[in-house]
Amino acid sequence: MTVLVAGGAGYIGSHVCKMLRERGYDVVVIDNLSHGYKSFTRYGEFVLGDISDENLLDLVFKTYKIDAVMHFCAYIEVGESVVDPNKYYQNNVSNTLTLLNSMLKHDVKYFIFSSTAAVYGMPQRIPIKEDDPKMPINPYGKSKYMVEQILDDFDRAYGLKSIRFRYFNAAGADESLEIGEAHEPETHLIPLILDAALSVRDSIKIFGTDYETKDGTCIRDFVHVNDLADAHIKGLEYLISEKKTDYFNLGSGSGFSVREVIEKVKEVTNVDFKVEEVDRRPGDPAYLIADNTKARKILGWEPKYDLEKIIQTAWNWHKVLRKK
Repeated sequence: MTVLVAGGAGYIGSHVCKMLRERGYDVVVIDNLSHGYKSFTRYGEFVLGDISDENLLDLVFKTYKIDAVMHFCAYIEVGESVVDPNKYYQNNVSNTLTLLNSMLKHDVKYFIFSSTAAVYGMPQRIPIKEDDPKMPINPYGKSKYMVEQILDDFDRAYGLKSIRFRYFNAAGADESLEIGEAHEPETHLIPLILDAALSVRDSIKIFGTDYETKDGTCIRDFVHVNDLADAHIKGLEYLISEKKTDYFNLGSGSGFSVREVIEKVKEVTNVDFKVEEVDRRPGDPAYLIADNTKARKILGWEPKYDLEKIIQTAWNWHKVLRKK
């Protein structure tokens, strides 16, 4: 099979491409490199361009016999989505529609979509189940949920089958050290803490210490990027065999506080660094933990990396990244 990976030069997309290639799939990457890296596209054919370009998509679908599409090229910064919602609705919704229409035009009916736990908004219960209310509180989460609803309509109307994966906190890096997390700017917790350990940052900030949690800091669910990649391939296999649209949480099912993650980084790196306690950020839930029972049961997915291993792989990669 040949899989078109939109956004395959980015963090999660590149790890999925590597695993697809290792498992015998042919890979075609389309990426505009606005947030990705050319060096991350070594696992398949690379097409430089944007999914908003209908003519380019036509050429890609005609040139390669595409059997399925995986989509990773959304904008993901919550704060930016609040101050510039047009950017998010244009890229995350409108451009996705362009991609979906090209798929229909070329009779490609299998689609894997990178969604987010942000579709739930402020969770009603912990752990979060897939059928819990979807009440996103920012344009980023809203844009992802809009696409999920579009995909339901496209299934009913056109028979386009899709899997939606709602990520919790993706982290870690491939153990080959060929690829890893390299966002610019970086906003994710673990790489920010690692920057403090490498003295790239003066300190790491804890936003809020007065939550109703065991140590007053937010609790988050971290899942290794290779566990995510494994789920995507299992999801594709399920989609092809069952031809059934569905959606799944992808998280470890365990929660760790911000303070616990900081302490684990200090333990793994054997480096002490400055920690600052500052006020809460608006919109941060106290708890975000996935119920991953559905993915385990239906897809046979089993996350293999615990928090220490996640941080260790991220640390190994981060040292390489900061030497470049």
